[in-house]
Amino acid sequence: MVLLAALKQTPPRRSTPSGISRGAVAGTVLPGRMGEKISVFIIACNEAARIGRTLETLAWADQVVVVDSGSTDDTVAIAKAAGAEVHHRDWDGYGPQKVFAEGLCAHDWVLNVDADEVVTETLAEEIRDAAQKDPAAYRIRILNVYPGEDRPRPLANDYNVVRFYHRSLAGYRDHPLFDRVEVRGDERQLQAPIHHHPLLSLAHFVDKENRYSSYAATTAKPRGRAGLLLRLPFEMPFAFVKFYLARGHVLGGWKGFMFALTAAFARVLRIAKMLERQDGGRGSEKNDSAVNLTVDDPGANP
Repeated sequence: MVLLAALKQTPPRRSTPSGISRGAVAGTVLPGRMGEKISVFIIACNEAARIGRTLETLAWADQVVVVDSGSTDDTVAIAKAAGAEVHHRDWDGYGPQKVFAEGLCAHDWVLNVDADEVVTETLAEEIRDAAQKDPAAYRIRILNVYPGEDRPRPLANDYNVVRFYHRSLAGYRDHPLFDRVEVRGDERQLQAPIHHHPLLSLAHFVDKENRYSSYAATTAKPRGRAGLLLRLPFEMPFAFVKFYLARGHVLGGWKGFMFALTAAFARVLRIAKMLERQDGGRGSEKNDSAVNLTVDDPGANP
């Protein structure tokens, strides 16, 4: 995407995330910091290419917890070098993994980010201010950034979910596919976004959606065959309109078009794989670790 954005610049990227100095995450205390402390938790697997940038933007946090589900690259080494607390847990679904990570947090105020996300400086300031107020749950806009870009497209409108909350009022449910926070109290909105870098390339996008659609076809609750057959011819065009127009990828140039097209194809692919599974096909790579596979709506119906 070659576009100007009205949103603020994200912190600069590091070409070699493994060069982060020890303690860059957990040990920084900003001047004027008040009493309430904040924990951040991340679930990850094979995110060496992106997790370093994510951890750099969390230098203000009092604690950063990374739960890894079996990385074979340098993810664990990078996280440890940054001062994060790293734990291993075999993958058994999005919700259970996040519930486990949440339980490792030492503080009542917690922020969940993915290993491919960037917390902007403005958002970090908002979060620190919110933590000094009454307990609540806060929604944060998650805005996708295309490969090769450093900020979202203009007027990006991807999704808006609870990510920062006080544990007395909210917490993740343990659903293996739909990782949503259940809120039992006041819900508010933060203004600054998280910048989400879900894709390394177009080929990575296609592979990611192929693997996620397999995982979703196996993990989602069974659907009636008649309903799936009825949705099959209409799912892709309706989803394309949703992503391209309603979500604003029309303003993303050719990258926005391909994002919307690929995401829409992934929606119909999930349905086709559910039908394949009903027909007795192999269907899905059930044991594939699906960490950070999603790029569209979290918790969206397959």
